[in-house]
Amino acid sequence: MLPLWTSSDIAAATNGTALADFAVSGVAFDSREVGPGDLFVALGGEATDGHRFLDQAFAQGAAGALVSKDTPHPAVRVADTFAALEDLARAARARTDARIIGVTGSVGKTSTKEALFAALDRGAPDRTHRSVKSYNNHTGVPLSLARMPAATRFGVFEMGMNHPGELAHLTTLVRPHVAIVTAIAPAHTEFFPDESAIADAKSEIFRGLEPGGIAIVPYDSPHRDRLIAAARPYAARIVTFGTDKNADVHPIETMTVKTGGTFVTARVGERELSFTVAQPGAHWVSNALAVVAAVDAVGGDLGLAGLALADLGGLPGRGARLLARVRHGEALVIDESYNANPASMAATLAVLSAEPGRHVAVLGEMRELGEGSPAYHAALADPIVAARVETALLVGEQMAPLAQALEGKAKFVHVPTAAAALEVLPDMLAPGDAVLVKGSNGVGLSRIVAALAGGKM
Repeated sequence: MLPLWTSSDIAAATNGTALADFAVSGVAFDSREVGPGDLFVALGGEATDGHRFLDQAFAQGAAGALVSKDTPHPAVRVADTFAALEDLARAARARTDARIIGVTGSVGKTSTKEALFAALDRGAPDRTHRSVKSYNNHTGVPLSLARMPAATRFGVFEMGMNHPGELAHLTTLVRPHVAIVTAIAPAHTEFFPDESAIADAKSEIFRGLEPGGIAIVPYDSPHRDRLIAAARPYAARIVTFGTDKNADVHPIETMTVKTGGTFVTARVGERELSFTVAQPGAHWVSNALAVVAAVDAVGGDLGLAGLALADLGGLPGRGARLLARVRHGEALVIDESYNANPASMAATLAVLSAEPGRHVAVLGEMRELGEGSPAYHAALADPIVAARVETALLVGEQMAPLAQALEGKAKFVHVPTAAAALEVLPDMLAPGDAVLVKGSNGVGLSRIVAALAGGKM
């Protein structure tokens, strides 16, 4: 099996000096995630310095390191380890003939990326690469690129941002052949004057398109024309997806199946394709249409993509489902604990509404919404009522406007922290309940999911 990188490869890519000969099979910059054969990138930071964890990384099996300080360990020394990580990312991108897809959007980035990986991996097993977890920022994107083997056939990379200009840089590293914007919605509005500015920032992804590249745009978005205009100078072709029949990729017919997913017959250009989306919810149908458009754009197998969508399970923190032991029975838990904004809250509450049994919603505050935060939180009252939520457990100070909006409309309990929620939640649950857990990651609702999964309720 060929190594991912040799020390001489790394030195050449980063203009560094190899202090020893070694070869690596992976790359990591978090010492806790280092495994046997990895390259450990010792990044500096305001709070800590990766060089402090070199001994730990090698104790866990690191084969080499990328450093800017003296070390007795096998390493390549460079002037700046972050700049070197980006150089390694550029070298990884330059050495492959893979078809590369970049994914961004206010909602659905990670889900679409994972679904794309599953769809393309069906036809090119062990030759499809994607960014793991939500590694979509200024360090996660170059790390994901640096991990891409030279023989990769398809690469799928998620790109995120919370300030203008971030995607403009990341997309020059990824250099996608296909660039997807999943949706535009209120997210990180603390840093943007309005949704149009968010659309402009997301459309920066198109600037990195390779010659002949394809832009994939949500037809149903009110910002569709703005996105198309932004893509036009960089894209050889623009493909739209959505529920409207005028979209290039759209559903001709949909039908909910017994498992909660959706059977879709879709128009893909001049062709028809039938497939099942395993995950419930209209937002997942939209994600699937974007996936189909992208698979078609890179020449993947649409039939195999459909099979992958039918088999796709929920992701931890983004729709995973589990049965939790409560009292003398079990409750269904829908784990959406990783992130939240107004659009994704409404979408997942709609999913909860279709579940049998009593509905319980554990909702954490939505962060980085700026001056509009009170109104965005209060506006969740109607989706909660529409979802027939028996009890809403609201977590975080920013949920106060929602608590006020729910007065007289629905039963709720408002607590300041996830720890406080853990104390009161057991008394709210009964066998047969459907429990949605969703909030911004910083609220820490993953602790609640872990407690439910561990039978600690």
